[in-house]
Amino acid sequence: MTRHYPFLVGVTGGLGSGKSTVCRFLSEMGCRQFEADKVAKELQLTDHEIIDGIKKLFGEGVYSLDTAGQRVIDRKKIASSVFSCPEKLESLNKLIHPKVFSEFHKAVLDAAKAGTRILIKEAAILFESGRPEELDLVVVVVADEQQRIARAVQKGMGSPEEIIQRIKQQWPQQKLIEKADYVLVNNGSLEALKKETEALYCKLLEVAVSICDNP
Repeated sequence: MTRHYPFLVGVTGGLGSGKSTVCRFLSEMGCRQFEADKVAKELQLTDHEIIDGIKKLFGEGVYSLDTAGQRVIDRKKIASSVFSCPEKLESLNKLIHPKVFSEFHKAVLDAAKAGTRILIKEAAILFESGRPEELDLVVVVVADEQQRIARAVQKGMGSPEEIIQRIKQQWPQQKLIEKADYVLVNNGSLEALKKETEALYCKLLEVAVSICDNP
């Protein structure tokens, strides 16, 4: 049976690991990118089924209108609520993830029509959200915790204490590493990360060609 492009690659990593930068570099090198987290956020503002579900979980007041009359969502309120109630987080994920998977499948079809060789799926909770078996290969980006904390603080994502709490809510890096097909360590400079990503791209292209060009 002939296997057609695109070759599907998942990229994940904990907060501050640098996975988004890796995905940006891969996009610049010619890969097409699907940002699962970005799509999930957009659906929370546009998909009426998700909006209704979120209101039932967190209350009508979780949504409001900004000065331009656009719908906005109180993400801090949701984050605080799910932190104290894991069951709400599970319900939220069940509400959103099937829709994100549907959008990803559309992206796969679009990539196939465009003749794209490699499609990157960037997701913070790639394994936790399920269906990693739909991907051909999974890359995990890792870094030392102090590096991760410093990067997240520099991006304005919170205080060191807040970042540490968020990291604790995520899977440990070792658990991600155990499930990875390829591990990219990002403890150096941006230039070093770009070189590592270039090596990763060459590897992905090699594997993609071997599978899709030689079924």
